[in-house]
Amino acid sequence: MTPRWPERLWIVRHGQSAGNVARDAALAAGLDRIALSARDVDVPLSALGAEQARGLGDWFATLPEGERPDVVFASPYLRAVHTARLIRDAGGLQGDEPICIDERLREKEFGILDGLTTAGIRNLLPEQAEFRHLLGKFYHRPPGGESWCDVILRLRSVLDTIALHHAGQRVLIVAHQVVVLCLRYILERMEEADILAVDAQGDVANCSVTEYALEATAVQGGRLALVRYNYLAPVERSGTPVTEEADQPKGIRG
Repeated sequence: MTPRWPERLWIVRHGQSAGNVARDAALAAGLDRIALSARDVDVPLSALGAEQARGLGDWFATLPEGERPDVVFASPYLRAVHTARLIRDAGGLQGDEPICIDERLREKEFGILDGLTTAGIRNLLPEQAEFRHLLGKFYHRPPGGESWCDVILRLRSVLDTIALHHAGQRVLIVAHQVVVLCLRYILERMEEADILAVDAQGDVANCSVTEYALEATAVQGGRLALVRYNYLAPVERSGTPVTEEADQPKGIRG
């Protein structure tokens, strides 16, 4: 059987970002806006986030030769690229592989909601808060931003690229919380209610691992089956604190 999918697929949320500190401060103070001057794409890892990424790299490095990732994709956001580099520098990849930056893996875009806390949206843009309540997060698209459906559309394209060029290989993706969830939605053929139920169980932790393995099926090319989701043992083994803050330092959780 000629495989259609990678032999193994790991999807990792980036390490804790420095923006989490500003976000937490704004929430604690009950502010409408988060005090950040940089673009969301330029928000770096925190010191803890870098430590988490190195711990995850150490875990990948313990995998036997020939079982580590040999293809790496990352969101262009600084915190995702830095996480991927730290994993590679810790010996977590099969050789010194270049990181494939793919803008289709970027964070969900929040448009006019960018930089607002949840309270800020209610106070400053009450009509958007109402629209989101009526439509639900899966379909709500703020002006200038994206819905989850928009993210899913671009991620289907990413998976087509991976299937075309990297079938039978071991692929690592480093991206964001909504990307992790939306990839699960696609790969496991979920419906809206299914993925929202997963989302309601709690945040995707920083540097957690979601893993799929290729299984032979009656359908030519096989399928990717979920091995584990939100797996935290690599970070915990390194003695690094686990963080599960929402992924959006400049906007509400999408």
